[in-house]
Amino acid sequence: MTRAAARLQGNHQLTLLEGTRELFPALIAAMDAAHTLIHFETYIFDFTGSGAELAEALLRAARRGVQTWVAVDGLGTGAAPRDWQQRFAEAGVQWRVYSPVNTLALLLPTRWRRLHRKLCVVDGQVAFCGGINVLDDFHDPSWGALEAPRLDFAVRVTGPLVADAQQTVALLWRRLQAVHDLRRREPLQAVHDLLQNGSGRGEAMAHGSPGARAALLLRDNLRHRKHIERAYLKAIGAAHHEVVIANAYFIPGRKLRNALVRAAQRGVRVQLLLQGRYEYFMQYHASRPVYGLLMQAGVEIHEYAPSFLHAKVAVIDGHWATVGSSNLDPLSLLLAREANVVIEDKAFAQQLRERLLRAMREEGKRMEPTHHGRRPWPQRCKESLAMLVMRLALMVTGKRY
Repeated sequence: MTRAAARLQGNHQLTLLEGTRELFPALIAAMDAAHTLIHFETYIFDFTGSGAELAEALLRAARRGVQTWVAVDGLGTGAAPRDWQQRFAEAGVQWRVYSPVNTLALLLPTRWRRLHRKLCVVDGQVAFCGGINVLDDFHDPSWGALEAPRLDFAVRVTGPLVADAQQTVALLWRRLQAVHDLRRREPLQAVHDLLQNGSGRGEAMAHGSPGARAALLLRDNLRHRKHIERAYLKAIGAAHHEVVIANAYFIPGRKLRNALVRAAQRGVRVQLLLQGRYEYFMQYHASRPVYGLLMQAGVEIHEYAPSFLHAKVAVIDGHWATVGSSNLDPLSLLLAREANVVIEDKAFAQQLRERLLRAMREEGKRMEPTHHGRRPWPQRCKESLAMLVMRLALMVTGKRY
């Protein structure tokens, strides 16, 4: 996909999906209707609860002859349970792991580049993109059962964008397959496949109204290093009335911080829905030192309380929206493979905006600048340590943020 392919195109039909309770039935319906090919990518594939229902849909598709290709991240997922490995192998589900890891491998900065995007393309006709892993809404691998579902979103798309998504997943799959063939001592075939990894572009059917414009934005370490971040900066810089952002791991760099501050200073109402529950040390604590600067400029910060916030979405001026996998932190914006759909459509943007504002009113807690300024010294020490760890990690990778 070239830079030109990332321009907004019309004639899309878009459906906002909240959580696995809406995404999984839509995915399963598409998989059950598949005729030729299912391409599926995810960071986490967990077989607990509703995750097993999605796995069963993949089995059904493969058993009736649909090529079923699943790519997962080596850190987020690793090896599938043995019984599922056997069932997938017998049915013909092909399972590939992106950048398998062990303890020693994680000491290499190049292995910190993860497959964090969540993409699915079925028959080259429909695509799904968002932040939702194959992970039951009420289950967390580290924290166990959750009292309330995590908050996250995805989008179902038909239209020209699907061809770009097909090209994206096909390219990565060919590379994973080439590595797989090399490990099985099939080097000539692997090299041939890698050389043939051109466009892989599918023909997407165009549905929906011409007013629904959208584009697929990627983040990788080659041609798409800054596309998602630039889209945020451009939209925030052009905002006239309102910026609403929900982001799970929010550690904005200097450019993004300045864009939010300038927007607030010129009278734009900037509202952030951020993680209110402790999940990971660095992401939770390293985000808090920037809160004071933002609130001083007039930015409103709401912390989501009922469960884990996992969303990576935004709405600006009630017509521009994005839904995807990219956090606004250095891991997403500098290292990981990410995918966001950017949308120019009032109906879609308003639907997402209403849900985020309701979450702020009913499920969040607004942070007060005075309370934030009186944080106890143990909390400040943790924040300083987390920020130091993050900066040292960036220094090792050679990245600046």
